[in-house]
Amino acid sequence: MKSDPLAEHSRLPSLLLVDDRQEILEQMKWGLKSSYIIYEADHRAAAVDILQREKISLVTLDLGLPPDAGGVTEGLSALEQLLAVNPLVKVVVITGNQDRANALKAIQLGAYDFMEKPVDLEVLKVVLQRAGYLAGLEKENQKLLDREAKRGFPEIIGNSPVMVKVFDTIRRVAGSDISILIVGESGTGKELVARAIHQQSHRKDGPFIAINCGAIPETLLESELFGHEKGAFTGAHLQRPGRIESAQGGTLFLDEIGEISPALQVKLLRVLQERSIERVGGRVEIPVDTRVLAATNMDLQLAMKDGRFREDLYYRLNTVTITAPPLRDRGGDIVMLGKSLLQRYTEEAKKKISGFTREALMSLEQYHWPGNIRELENRIRRAVTLTDNPRIAPEDLDLADPDESQDGLTLKVARDTVEKRVIEQTLAKTGGNITKAATILGVSRPTLHDLISRHHIKK
Repeated sequence: MKSDPLAEHSRLPSLLLVDDRQEILEQMKWGLKSSYIIYEADHRAAAVDILQREKISLVTLDLGLPPDAGGVTEGLSALEQLLAVNPLVKVVVITGNQDRANALKAIQLGAYDFMEKPVDLEVLKVVLQRAGYLAGLEKENQKLLDREAKRGFPEIIGNSPVMVKVFDTIRRVAGSDISILIVGESGTGKELVARAIHQQSHRKDGPFIAINCGAIPETLLESELFGHEKGAFTGAHLQRPGRIESAQGGTLFLDEIGEISPALQVKLLRVLQERSIERVGGRVEIPVDTRVLAATNMDLQLAMKDGRFREDLYYRLNTVTITAPPLRDRGGDIVMLGKSLLQRYTEEAKKKISGFTREALMSLEQYHWPGNIRELENRIRRAVTLTDNPRIAPEDLDLADPDESQDGLTLKVARDTVEKRVIEQTLAKTGGNITKAATILGVSRPTLHDLISRHHIKK
């Protein structure tokens, strides 16, 4: 079977020849046309235009281009522009035999190699072959990196614009050790964002230590964070390292950072400044090498104004802020997440559920999701556990029908009205004490903070 010469030619690598002398271009084309698809340009603008339009991995560039044919400024400018268009392109610079200094300058600017005039075509072929092999390796490596980047967040699902922005920020900050503040409503997946930063960082082989500062009584939180020496307090029968110390070489994630007391804020600030700790009851400075990520659903700006959060600690923690968006702002991600969760929970329960009904999908999209992803997880897990239907229906999800109303009042509005009134009455009863009010209402403090903010309740 005869091979198709056009098909074979299309598989050849592309080479751009840049020189203002036509006789040189013709000579090089003649010697290289059997191995490359040849493009040619006689000035900088034409070369840049071709590189922008065509998939080219190799360039030969004469530094003496018009309007500075006797110098190198135009050629070096062309080199910089070509690399700006495609940083992976391999440029072989052609220079005069007395111009080694400028050839080395071109290498510093990013050229792959240089050759002196007159050019030996056989040597050039070898140089281009090596450059092409390296370009191929880098291209494959970039493909792998792009593929891994897309897979780099196995626990976070979403392709909505707000999530694409979150993923992009994670990739940008993961490589450094700067402190990150992750903000967002309860249930939006702030810890997953922190884990993704850790997994993308150079600390990924170290521990990821998470602590919920709002879930631990204030009297125990200091010991949890800093550890304690034997005999430091009643019941301290053994020496115990704290969470900060346990995160050595890895990442420490402080969830609900807005809940820690002013005294602990001072100690945490010292850790961030000095990179060392003292255990409770100890006198020895222990160096710590850990990256600190913090999260909150609280308005820390307001907390600073109220004197509940230290300004210096805020700026130490908040080098970069990442906002975990509420589920209601994520559009098509809701259905994507719902289907993924349904698959996971049906496999766990060993039940045969083929998916959602059309009405159930509509209810997922139309519901406000005040509890965000955590509420979505709970709703779908409950539906999988209780349903006998082959597909999840709206009644399995127990979501209010947004069109269902009584005397023009939707169930959601009615529920919100009652919810707001009960919270206001409970806060009045407890004198504004959030902890006591949360206990009476049977919710966590972060959830109560969210409800107060959402209903615009004055404390």
